[in-house]
Amino acid sequence: MQLIQEIIANPRAKEIYFTVRKYGTVSKQTLLDESGLTISTLTRILDELLSAGLLLEVGFGESTGGRRPTLYETNPAYAYLLGLEISRTRARLVLTDFHLRLLDEYTWNMDAALTPERLIESLHQQVLRMLESASTGLDRVAGLGIGAVGPLDRKAGVILNPARFPAPGWSQVQIKAQLEQRLSVPVYLDNGANTALLGEYWAGSSRMQHHLLYLHAGIGLRSAIMNDGRLLYGMIDTEGAAGQMIIEGSGLPPQLPGGNAGAWESYVSVHTLERQAREAWEQGSSTMLRDLAESAAELEFPHLVEALQARDPVAVRLFSEMAVYCGIGLANLINILHPEEVILGGPLFLAADDFYQEATRIALERTYYRGQYDVRFTRSSLGERSVAAGACAMVLLQLTS
Repeated sequence: MQLIQEIIANPRAKEIYFTVRKYGTVSKQTLLDESGLTISTLTRILDELLSAGLLLEVGFGESTGGRRPTLYETNPAYAYLLGLEISRTRARLVLTDFHLRLLDEYTWNMDAALTPERLIESLHQQVLRMLESASTGLDRVAGLGIGAVGPLDRKAGVILNPARFPAPGWSQVQIKAQLEQRLSVPVYLDNGANTALLGEYWAGSSRMQHHLLYLHAGIGLRSAIMNDGRLLYGMIDTEGAAGQMIIEGSGLPPQLPGGNAGAWESYVSVHTLERQAREAWEQGSSTMLRDLAESAAELEFPHLVEALQARDPVAVRLFSEMAVYCGIGLANLINILHPEEVILGGPLFLAADDFYQEATRIALERTYYRGQYDVRFTRSSLGERSVAAGACAMVLLQLTS
């Protein structure tokens, strides 16, 4: 099982490959200008990458007076990539090429029966099915990336003790070792927010952004930070730390054991929204919510989105109040981190236009340097596939690590 980090041995060649990936299509002159290499050294490196099948010559650029410059791209058919998302609500497996183009996918509901053992067994079968459909085999897979709910030990490849998983057994799961034994391909683990940000970065048409912030708003709040295409890591897995930012000094009790009272996540999450809507159902304050579910316990997030779209006053109020808290927390992050772009993903941002618009409006109002600093907000371009596609990107990133 060859590690993908070993495919390109020369550190300078790794830098050239990364630059080609960043531009998508790039001329030899641009590579020369950015790398600082001599023309002979750059030519030798490009020849090596072309001979290995990692790069392709894809034509010629516009002439600036001399010969038209050769253009290069990374080779999408060099190998295949597998990406796996593991969240509290679903697991999603995708197969992509080296340009992260989706070739196949499969989704599991994370119910009370989907233990780690059952997921791994089913995943093995789905991988073999996908590869057979693509007329290839495991020997053509560069690796499997996993984006999972934390906390986790990404270096050891262990899912530690995530909260709110429906099935038993999701504690101290040696997911990397177990899947490497099953599949005989390298496996890499990171938290889902980090892989989602990687996916969004490499899916974009322009990869020139320097500083990015990603926020996922779903059952909880998960965040990630990137600088110049590289994820920033702390001493421990900090995926859910932003959700524990205190925005009310003596506020709501924590949702998770060991969490903070008045934490941001207690005010902004699908879990909180459903709880508030169920209270409204019990009080009989919304006829529409009562029509959508026969009991308060059956009222779920899709019902609330439907009620919001129908302009039910209770649903509008709940989403609006939550958007204010979301915007305040976003402003706090922006005022500390000063990202160029904030990418917003997860059910709350993707399913509810009103929520997205109001949260970003509040965030801009509370941004301290808003007269001199133009932060940009975008919604996830990959939607529900961002974590799994980003897990593929994590494997690909190992080429230049």
